[in-house]
Amino acid sequence: MTTKHGNSVKAAVAVRKEIIITGFGGQGIVLAGQIVGKAAGLRDRKQSTLTQSYGPEARGGACSAQVIISDQAIHYPYVRKPDILICMSQGGFEKYGGLLGENSILIVDQDLVNPPEARCAAFFSIPATRLAEEMGRKMMANIVMLGFFTAVAGAISTEAARQTVTESVPKGTEELNLAAFNKGYDYGAAVLKGRQKKAEGKKGAL
Repeated sequence: MTTKHGNSVKAAVAVRKEIIITGFGGQGIVLAGQIVGKAAGLRDRKQSTLTQSYGPEARGGACSAQVIISDQAIHYPYVRKPDILICMSQGGFEKYGGLLGENSILIVDQDLVNPPEARCAAFFSIPATRLAEEMGRKMMANIVMLGFFTAVAGAISTEAARQTVTESVPKGTEELNLAAFNKGYDYGAAVLKGRQKKAEGKKGAL
């Protein structure tokens, strides 16, 4: 775009992320979606929406949370092409994996999801449930996953995520949930660091 004075003006590019978190009832999938949406909307000062769906059984059935984050108004709250797909069950991947695009990020619980080669820009895995079990709280796997997602995807700020986790979990469990978040976050940071070193090594190779 050029102004009448001949100055070039770069058009503002909207920042928008469409995210699906999927798994089965009892894993805290919807809570994870709520935390992502709240962190973006209330802490990072962006627009956000959340929609959720359940399978026939509330616990054990398939469920998902769809979150959209944007710096502009969101007119349609359902995800059509996820930029980020987080899978905590094989069934969730089988249901939503086909929506991945070449620029999408796929994140899975590596002990629960075994995806075939998927079309995406980046693939990350973490043993979220196992790490939560090591802490003595399997039900905090969703918070471990949230920490990992925050580290590798960059869709919400770390501080916003940590504050929202603390405000969203049951009273008396804040410190333990924050520890679960940090465990996932540190795991993600280590994965990114390892990939960076590997990439630098390739550049230096003859």
